[in-house]
Amino acid sequence: MRERYGDDTLTHPEFDSDLWMEVGSSGGPDKNQVYGLSNTTVDNFRSACSVSTVGSSQSKEFMALQQHTAQLTEKYNHLSAEYARLKASQAQQRAESEQQKAACEQLCEMVMNMATQSRTCAPNPL
Repeated sequence: MRERYGDDTLTHPEFDSDLWMEVGSSGGPDKNQVYGLSNTTVDNFRSACSVSTVGSSQSKEFMALQQHTAQLTEKYNHLSAEYARLKASQAQQRAESEQQKAACEQLCEMVMNMATQSRTCAPNPL
């Protein structure tokens, strides 16, 4: 491990399957036998490691997708709440506008009535 990764053991990976197979199969009476795993051969072990690596990278991708989905869900919920707030505000503004329109119509009607009354109440100059 030191030859490959240097003297600082903090930078070493927990497990290097290629190095382990290289050292495990380099000597001894059973060439290509990986010692420490019963009857596992180098080729079988490489197959298992590649499947494990693929599974690990897929797991990382899955975790990243889950995190991204959670972020998008949070944004969606925030935007949905903001939309509901804006929709309620718009409805309130419409209601206030309708009230102002009705008040304006009442005021116009009162002015018209006052104008009509002032004509009927005015003395006849004849």
